[in-house]
Amino acid sequence: MADTITLIDHDEIRDWAAARAGQPAISDPAPGMEQSQPVLRFVFGQHSYQDTDEGPDRPGGVTIIEWDEWFQMFDERELALVVQEDVPGQRDEFHELIRRADAS
Repeated sequence: MADTITLIDHDEIRDWAAARAGQPAISDPAPGMEQSQPVLRFVFGQHSYQDTDEGPDRPGGVTIIEWDEWFQMFDERELALVVQEDVPGQRDEFHELIRRADAS
């Protein structure tokens, strides 16, 4: 497994997602979770190009949102994005959102 890097910079996060055809999204918390806030996510591939004029924008139970809204929640919750370092010829979608205080 490749090494991971931690991203906080908005432009770096946006570039990482764009390289993987990713769009910012949210989903409802899982039933029974203490968290009542939407869960930040990314939608990759074909779902990220969903035409919201033609139907719902909730592929797989997620809502695609604007980057400004996603980053507002990202910063308010003091999160960081952990991703794998790029390996030539591969575009891994592995990612994890963690608290910035937990980033080493």
